[in-house]
Amino acid sequence: MAVVLEAKDAGEWTYRGEGAVNLVLAYNGTRSDFVGKVLRIQKVPRNGSENGNGYLGLTNQECVLWKEVNEIVSAPTREIAQHYFVQHVMCPLLGPGHVDAGISIQVTQEFLETVESNVLSQRPAWRVDAAKVNPLCDSVMLISDHSVFPLGMCKEACSISVEIKPKCGFLPHSEFIAEDNAIKKSVTRFQMHQALKLNQGKISEVSAYDPLDLFSGSRDRVRKAINNLFRTPQNNFRVFLDGSLIIGGLGGGADTTSCEVGKAFENSLKHVIQAEEGMRTQYFLELISKTVCSSELLNRLLEVQKLDTTDIEGAIHAYYNVISQPCMVCGQLDKDQSSKRYNSLHSMSMEESLKIVRDYLIAATAKDLSMIISFRPREAGNVESPYSIVSLESTDQSFDYKASFIDLDLKPLERIEYYYKLDQQIVSCYVQMVKSNHQLDHTGSTIGA
Repeated sequence: MAVVLEAKDAGEWTYRGEGAVNLVLAYNGTRSDFVGKVLRIQKVPRNGSENGNGYLGLTNQECVLWKEVNEIVSAPTREIAQHYFVQHVMCPLLGPGHVDAGISIQVTQEFLETVESNVLSQRPAWRVDAAKVNPLCDSVMLISDHSVFPLGMCKEACSISVEIKPKCGFLPHSEFIAEDNAIKKSVTRFQMHQALKLNQGKISEVSAYDPLDLFSGSRDRVRKAINNLFRTPQNNFRVFLDGSLIIGGLGGGADTTSCEVGKAFENSLKHVIQAEEGMRTQYFLELISKTVCSSELLNRLLEVQKLDTTDIEGAIHAYYNVISQPCMVCGQLDKDQSSKRYNSLHSMSMEESLKIVRDYLIAATAKDLSMIISFRPREAGNVESPYSIVSLESTDQSFDYKASFIDLDLKPLERIEYYYKLDQQIVSCYVQMVKSNHQLDHTGSTIGA
């Protein structure tokens, strides 16, 4: 008999966090088919400015874009299309052992309304203002809770997991990047976006994290990246102990790891890292760094990110080809400027344009996903394990670990226009900040004062 979640079931699901598109709830009940699972529930913008209605399927233009994957095109709702996107597109690219497409579970409108009411007080205010649970959805996605191992809720098998948003791990070198935006070829998107977020008041401190360090393959640089993520987690670094958050923000971000939070975190590691107080955090970060280096997961992720060969400054032109509309970007440039740089894009075939846009959107998913690595201390003498094993020499411990990619959202085609505008905004803000700091530096004032 098909499972249908009703209002009476809502109390068994607790708030785990959320992104721009979905609310994530963890199961805390006793049903064996739900233990170790989370629900992804689609949200819809409150202002209605976007088509957030998951009850509708793909647009006609999106059906053309994804025509090679029949399951995506024929999906009755966007949510089911999302499921097939993960299963048939992202899973083969990132590896089936690291991706769970999940299964669709039916829900009643009363379940969604009760869930919304139950978690309201735990959601960040700005998330509440921006979006609500989509009341028109009649199904949600049930996926594995990657922050725990099977039976990981019990003390004998405690598990600790780290969730990292790696972000874009390479510098673009596309010929379509305008001269005015050449800074993109030498400064990472993440670092430039930090300047915009600081300017907008979304963060109080710029992170020292550099994605190029994390993707470098160098043990020292990866360790530096992990340390910087720990110091300023924002929404890019979270740690869970047996599924409960102990570092980072729930639905938003935690700008910095305060002294108090750091002490509490050190104490919470006592059942996981066998070391004297004051050293556990350092060794745990060392464990993460070693695992990232040895797993080679990021190598595969980087390959998918690099499907974006044209940068958004090239993809936007292919996008206008796909939607058969006059190019708004070329319309803002003088004829000589636009024809020289972008003529090759506007003279290509529809199939070539579709491939550029499709690859760009897949890469956008890869640049925005999260990676969860879960660890469980191994008992001495326990030889067999279905999981990978990593050793921490500093404490003479071995750990089972598993690594998974999550938040593999299917990006809407129309999102391309938003990506282009955001990219221009990010670069403009960063260039302006560099100029201002340069001027302040030359007048003898303190930079950033």
